[in-house]
Amino acid sequence: MMKKLEILIASPPKIDGLRFRKFAGESDFPAMLHIIEAGAIADQEKIRDTLDDLKHAYTHLRNCDPYQDMIIAEINGEPIAYSRVEWWQEEDPQVRVYGYFINLLPEWRSQGIETAVIGWSEARLRDIAAEHPREMPKYFQIGSSESKVWLNEIVESLGFVAERYFVEMSRTLEDIPAAELPAGIEVRPVIKGQERKIWDASCEAFRGHWGIVQPEDHHYQEYASSKYFQPDLWQVAWHGDEVVASVLNYIDHDYNQKNHCLRGWTEDISTQRKWRKRGIATALILRSLHMHKALGMTEVALGVDTKGLSGALDLYLNLGYHIDKTYIWYRKPLA
Repeated sequence: MMKKLEILIASPPKIDGLRFRKFAGESDFPAMLHIIEAGAIADQEKIRDTLDDLKHAYTHLRNCDPYQDMIIAEINGEPIAYSRVEWWQEEDPQVRVYGYFINLLPEWRSQGIETAVIGWSEARLRDIAAEHPREMPKYFQIGSSESKVWLNEIVESLGFVAERYFVEMSRTLEDIPAAELPAGIEVRPVIKGQERKIWDASCEAFRGHWGIVQPEDHHYQEYASSKYFQPDLWQVAWHGDEVVASVLNYIDHDYNQKNHCLRGWTEDISTQRKWRKRGIATALILRSLHMHKALGMTEVALGVDTKGLSGALDLYLNLGYHIDKTYIWYRKPLA
């Protein structure tokens, strides 16, 4: 390991060959992907990421310099774990969140490496937070899932509290009812040049939801350059020139290949406030189901906040979706 990359940890676990270092650049991506995939299999989660996904994500990082804000653990020069820190400001209520995660090969869990990496991550975030104004509450945040018992026990012992639960839901594409729109509302194919207007309307509809940040141009550019940006699959309801509601559908062919399935995604389901409770979102979801089935998919999925303001969870349950997986967002005050 080059000395300039080495990170010294106070009281590291006594494991032969264990060292910590900084991020070395794109050459680290294959090892990082291996750690992600091995962890997903052990935690009974679907494999999602590809090398291209990592490259895209690290090209669009905000409030994070991976060369300063990452730690990689190695055994005899082979990466076995890593963490990355970043921060963001939420919109309503205004809080500043200092987030991190840890990915670790299953065979090296519960040997003290988690605690060492978490300690470094929180120390790095404290240094960053010390440079920020004190005008709003500050919190550490880390994401987990119900199956990551090894991680949940550690973060709870460190004072984290489960702040929010999200679920991933799915539905087979059998027995799909017809979709009926209210009078005066129509669905039209997305015309090139309308994408930003539709995205802006979707962001506006999500204002006030937990964890939302102020949408900025770089958020749109990141989305528009990703594989999830598939406007030809969107279902958008219009009233004249006004975007009333939308479902920003996509098909992740990498996901389907890795998990041997034919799944479409009915995501970013939103309705403008004055148009809610009229069955418009229901109609767009059902149209999406018919569309995915026509495209050869056999199932659809989505993610939703279990305490969302719009009561979306009940809507999806009523439409035949069922809960597959529960994800947990933990927080604790950054004193």
